[in-house]
Amino acid sequence: MVLLLMPLGHALMILMEHTLSPVALHYAAFGMGAAGMLIVIAGVFAKGDTRQTLFGLFGGLLFWTGWFEFLLQYYATRYGTMPQLDPVTGEIVTKPEYLILPATFGLWAMVMLLYLFSTANGCNFMNWIQRRIFGRRKAEIAARPMTRHVSIITFMELMMILWTSYLLLMFCYDDNFLGDSHPVTLAIGAGCFIGSLFIFRKQTRIKSWGANIRMAIATVITLWTPVEILGRNDILTEIWVAPLEHQTEMFTILGVFIAVTAFIIVKNNKKRNIQVEA
Repeated sequence: MVLLLMPLGHALMILMEHTLSPVALHYAAFGMGAAGMLIVIAGVFAKGDTRQTLFGLFGGLLFWTGWFEFLLQYYATRYGTMPQLDPVTGEIVTKPEYLILPATFGLWAMVMLLYLFSTANGCNFMNWIQRRIFGRRKAEIAARPMTRHVSIITFMELMMILWTSYLLLMFCYDDNFLGDSHPVTLAIGAGCFIGSLFIFRKQTRIKSWGANIRMAIATVITLWTPVEILGRNDILTEIWVAPLEHQTEMFTILGVFIAVTAFIIVKNNKKRNIQVEA
């Protein structure tokens, strides 16, 4: 389900850009981000771990698309930021909004500072970093977790992994640092692919629907990093970037996504009913 959300999210952005006027697009995007935030907040009051996870996931995706990507696009367009063009073909290689995204690095570091020094959490990667930095003082420095709202936890996990991945990719794509085809860029893609397999192996051992979906966020976004790098180097054709030209494929992905999501919800409700009867 989480894997299918990635191409669907990309396709949604492209369709909005093609079908809406610039003014309507930005109003719709702002409304999308607001709706996402409200969904995440509603998830705080929802019952059940899986349901709260789904609220955080879907709300987070709407929030990211509307208040992060489209908001960057709005200001990039408003102040005339130029896209990066292929010097040979003249085609757009990087859209303006992604060129200004690295400017958010300081904000990203600020949030990471909070998680590193002020929270004990269940993220294996964060725990590993805390152990490396704090050693035996980990329990003293990051003594307790934040208030546990599964919807907020899912939302923040999605935001931080997406944000980190985008910053990493934009750093790799920048010719002033590495470049699209630089060996380090390709090695990062290979490393993320291998890492996603290890995360997925651990995910298959999680029996809880909610926890499994939350782990799937890390699995999918880590896996999607090499997908982006392959597409950038024209090794992989990203059909979700041109959904109008691949309608059959995109409708198939959408149909499978709806079926999988419905299965999860029905299965979880049956499990809850059995527990209530017991």
